[in-house]
Amino acid sequence: MVYVLAAAAALTGAAGGVLQRIGVESAPSEHAMRLSLLAYALRRGTWVLGFALLLVTFGLQASALRFGDLSVVQPILTIELLFLIAILRVVFRRSLGWREVLGSLAIVAGLAGFLVSAAPAVRHGLPGSRSLGIVSVVVVASALVLVAGAQRGPRWWRAAAFGAATGILFAYNASLTKATATLVTGGWGHVFGHWEPYAIGVTGATGFFVLQNALHAGPIAASRAAMVMINPVVSVVIGVFIFGEHLRGGPGFLTAEAVSLAVMLAGAYRLTQSPLVVAATLEGEHDELLRRAPATVELSPAPGPPA
Repeated sequence: MVYVLAAAAALTGAAGGVLQRIGVESAPSEHAMRLSLLAYALRRGTWVLGFALLLVTFGLQASALRFGDLSVVQPILTIELLFLIAILRVVFRRSLGWREVLGSLAIVAGLAGFLVSAAPAVRHGLPGSRSLGIVSVVVVASALVLVAGAQRGPRWWRAAAFGAATGILFAYNASLTKATATLVTGGWGHVFGHWEPYAIGVTGATGFFVLQNALHAGPIAASRAAMVMINPVVSVVIGVFIFGEHLRGGPGFLTAEAVSLAVMLAGAYRLTQSPLVVAATLEGEHDELLRRAPATVELSPAPGPPA
C-alpha cells in the first residue's frame, strides 16, 4: 500500500510539474521572487490544473507517510522522473534513446537495491522538540543561502539553486507531515495543540513559492534535477537521525545502501539531461522544450510566385 501511494504521488507530481512549468515560463522576468508571479500564474488555466494535481500529490504523499517511513516514501518519489519522461515523450512525440533507457534502469535498480538492502523498519514515534528545532534552523539557513545564490548567474544555475532549496523545504515538510500523521494515531483532539501542523502550512507555502520561481527561472531539467536528487537524501538523513528510522547496519549493508542511492541519483541526473526534458542547451529561451510544440522542419524555402 505504501509503495502504491508513493508511486501515485510521483505520477501526479510529474504531471503537475509539467503543467505548472508551462503556466509560468512565459511570465515576465520582473515577477521573479514576487507575489505577482503567483498572480500571473493564477490567470493561467494550465497552471491552476497543475496546482490541483499538486494538492492531490500532497494528499497521496501524506497517506503514504501515515503508514510508511521517510526513508521509504521519499526515495520512491524519485520515479517522478520516469513519469516526467513518459509524459514528455507522449506530448512531444520524441523518441527514446540510450540515455533515457539507462537512466530509467538505474533509477529502478538503485531504488530497488536501496529498499532491499536497507529494509527500513517502520517506526511511529515522535522526535524530540530539540531535534526538530535543530533541523528547522539548518533547513531555514540552507534554503536562505540557496535562494540568495539563485539571484545571480545563468538561467540553469538559478533554476538549480531554487530547485535545491525546494528539495530541502519539501523534505522538511515531509518530516513534519510524518510527525503530524503519527499524532493523528492518538486522535484528532490533541493534534492542533502541537506546532507541527501549522509548520506544514508555512513550509508547504514557502516551498511552493520557491518551486514556482524554480520553474520560472530556467529549464525544468535543472530545477527538477536538483529537487529530485536532494529531496530523498535529506529525507533519509532526517528519517534516520531525527525519527530514529532503522536501516540495516554493518559494512556490507551500509555499502550496498550507499551504492544503491548513488546509482539511483546517477540515473536521476542522467534523465534530467535527456533531450526529452531539456533541448540542445540549458540556456536560451528558444531551446526550452516546454515552450514549443513539435514542429516539422522546413528543409527548403517555399517557392515564390511565378515570374
